[in-house]
Amino acid sequence: MEIRSARFVISNSRIDKCPEHDRPEYAFIGRSNVGKSSLINMLTAHKGLAMTSSTPGKTLLINHFLVNDDWYLVDLPGYGFAQRGNAQREKLKRMIEDYVLERQQLTSLFVLIDSRLEPQKIDLEFIEWLGENEVPFGIIFTKADKMGRGGLTENVRRFLDRLAEQWEELPPHFVTSSKDRTGRDAVLDYIDTVNKSLKSL
Repeated sequence: MEIRSARFVISNSRIDKCPEHDRPEYAFIGRSNVGKSSLINMLTAHKGLAMTSSTPGKTLLINHFLVNDDWYLVDLPGYGFAQRGNAQREKLKRMIEDYVLERQQLTSLFVLIDSRLEPQKIDLEFIEWLGENEVPFGIIFTKADKMGRGGLTENVRRFLDRLAEQWEELPPHFVTSSKDRTGRDAVLDYIDTVNKSLKSL
């Protein structure tokens, strides 16, 4: 897929304030500091589209971006940021759950996983929750450039093996690097394929 245009549309904290349209939405979510904003900027070839910061947990709203005037990329708040107060954590949790469970335009949710780490309980639990609620999703392993090929392959395999303990069929997964654009074509081609299948219905 060629990205011809990508523009910010709206930020908000409530699902009833999200844009009204009939286009598919692909939402991106992950733990704080997983590299979500950098990935979004890499995928859209728009360096400043999503804000990046050295401070984890900066995305506190639901952010809609319209791509190619054809589909929406949605940047969701991260989960599991321990330094936030209980009230704000609960607010973010409700915001995420409302969008993921109630947003009819959500076509697929991409869960971002830091490829440098051992399987994290919070990621596994979030993915299990998606399965329990029958939410369509894929997995994007980020920061592939930070590891040697052997360690990267082993970490991805280890994570998928953990999922295979509970899942009969694994979700689609992609290995990416925002720095060297690894995985960009694979993710965009997947979105393009889904979009075309929806239009053929």
